[in-house]
Amino acid sequence: MVVAVIDTGVDPHPDLKDNLLPGTDAVSGSGDGRLDMDSHGTGMAGLIAAHGSGPEAGALGIAPEAKILPVRNQGSSGQDNSDTLAAGIEWAVNHGATIINVSSGGSPSPRLRSAVAAAVAADVVIVAAAGNRPTDLVVTFPAALDGTLAVGATDGNGNHADVSVTSRQIAISAPGVDIYSTSYKGQYSKGTGTSNATAIVAGAVALVRSKYPDLSAQEVIHRLTATATDKGPPGRDEQYGYGVLNLVAALTADVPPLGAPATPVTTPPEPEPDRGNGVAALVALSAFVVAAIVVTILLVRSRRRSHNAPGTVEQ
Repeated sequence: MVVAVIDTGVDPHPDLKDNLLPGTDAVSGSGDGRLDMDSHGTGMAGLIAAHGSGPEAGALGIAPEAKILPVRNQGSSGQDNSDTLAAGIEWAVNHGATIINVSSGGSPSPRLRSAVAAAVAADVVIVAAAGNRPTDLVVTFPAALDGTLAVGATDGNGNHADVSVTSRQIAISAPGVDIYSTSYKGQYSKGTGTSNATAIVAGAVALVRSKYPDLSAQEVIHRLTATATDKGPPGRDEQYGYGVLNLVAALTADVPPLGAPATPVTTPPEPEPDRGNGVAALVALSAFVVAAIVVTILLVRSRRRSHNAPGTVEQ
């Protein structure tokens, strides 16, 4: 499964080098995307597909067997660069990406709208960050465009994170506060924001597309939203969307086809807690805690050593 990370580039971190493909640099017009002077893009790639082979145990992403296609479209996180973002989406679609992670946002330029529409028509899942307060007041683009999967963030308790923008356009939420991942120069860093939540969901999309290869992009999105753990007011709401990502249910639940009459989603019985197995024990917790903590446990294998972090990334 090829996941394009359109960001500040991706450094060939030891936890990523085995599945980091040559990409492109939409900013300079030259280079293969495997250069990151900001650490943001490397962090997102790690949350998606770090394989834990680096020093000191390393970090393990949600889908460690996925391939990362790096597309550098900005020099530093937080820039409004709609044209290079559109160029990056176009390039990724033409070079085999079936999933595109956009942990940034821009303005609704005609080219960006066209690039997103073409990607959706090509059966590519675009997972996009909703945006962060106070910088963003509304959902950013491309998350605000039809056909994308707009992601909000939850905090360490599984509740809506204050940093996360609220809007009816939010489709799903995932952990986004104090998330550790890979960084440039072989190091690790901590980040907070909808960027991190977006990368986690992109990793989940990779797992779902791998397990259910016959599902279309929109059916993959449907499976994730249909199995999300409902939070806040019943049904879709402006804080959580359809709910908080439930990775276990997304991979195992009996989900009616897209467009079928509404019926309850059937989730397999939860196994008994096994204190010797951290994942099994977490599965036995309430559904929303499973969504928040199981996903975080899968990706946080790096040692939380503040002196080893080059800086905190917020996006």
